[in-house]
Amino acid sequence: MAAPEKKLKVAIMGAKGYPYVYGGYDTMIKELGERLVARGVHVRVYNHRALFSERPRFVNGIECIYTPAIESKSLTQLTHTFFSMIHACISDVDVIFVVNSGNGPFGLISKLFCKPTAINVDGLEWLRPKWKGLGSKYFFWASKQATKFYDQLINDSDEMRRVYLELFQADSKVIAYGANPKESVASTPIEKWNLESQSYFLIVGRLVPDNNADLIIEGFLRSNSQRKLVIVGDVPFADAWANRLKNLQDERLLFTGYVTDPNELAALYSHCYAYFHGHEFGGTNPAMLKALGYGCAILALDTPFNQEMLQNGKHGWYFDKNAGSVKEIVEKAELESESMSELRDIARSGLTQKYNWDHVTEQYLEVFKSLVK
Repeated sequence: MAAPEKKLKVAIMGAKGYPYVYGGYDTMIKELGERLVARGVHVRVYNHRALFSERPRFVNGIECIYTPAIESKSLTQLTHTFFSMIHACISDVDVIFVVNSGNGPFGLISKLFCKPTAINVDGLEWLRPKWKGLGSKYFFWASKQATKFYDQLINDSDEMRRVYLELFQADSKVIAYGANPKESVASTPIEKWNLESQSYFLIVGRLVPDNNADLIIEGFLRSNSQRKLVIVGDVPFADAWANRLKNLQDERLLFTGYVTDPNELAALYSHCYAYFHGHEFGGTNPAMLKALGYGCAILALDTPFNQEMLQNGKHGWYFDKNAGSVKEIVEKAELESESMSELRDIARSGLTQKYNWDHVTEQYLEVFKSLVK
């Protein structure tokens, strides 16, 4: 009798953990991890211990290991991955999958232990305003190390693959980030903010300079729109830049802070007149995918990444990085309500096969199996 086939054992690290769904990487680990378990893979996720008051060993079939970190704004994430990498390398996992290019140098540890690895390097972290000076230099250096120490580099867009080829002469496999389209969402949850369907424009994202909420707000307030601008998101620390925005006094502005209830967030997306996407650096953006999945008309900053996601204007309009351009696009959107309606009608068709989580999972599974071989 043939021996039963050994289960593939995959360790995942570099995000906050499971089932902690907050950022893009956390969401990816949830969607990918659960689907891999359903396909017979043993999935281990390294959780940031300080974030979990309860620490069960298995959640929905996913093994959770709670590793410590040096708790500080710049060291938490890196030290958490460092400790997780050591633990994974001395364990019996077959493949280690790391997210975030900041973890690039830790591939040296897995090299020494001869453990097969893959890394999802995500966006252009070194260009983000929050990493000025030393932080920016570190991320550039770390991203370069990722290309040397990991067996498989993964990017989530063709544009990011081009960047890595150009800057580091390193090719990568493109596996997009997935989306979960929703057909119809009731408007009831938005009543808590005294909003009605299509009575507002929407921004969703952290209040950080590279998402350009300041620019969008300034341009919007210059426009003649009678709608509101709803800003969903915040920063988890005291920040002068974010506070300056939140202290702006105008009856057309509504800052909701973080919205953690998925039904409320879905309703805010689904019932906006148009969704503003000001994210500047990075590949496939989760907030943009949500906007497509919820059937939003999208107004996006003109970047190569946003052009790729919106199929060069098929699924949205673009504005330039200045308040005057924002003012113009708001007033154009107000005048052309039929165009907005058409964009909403075709939004979900922008979520092609490459953004399907099952398809994404199959591609990752292929990578993991090939690395073990």
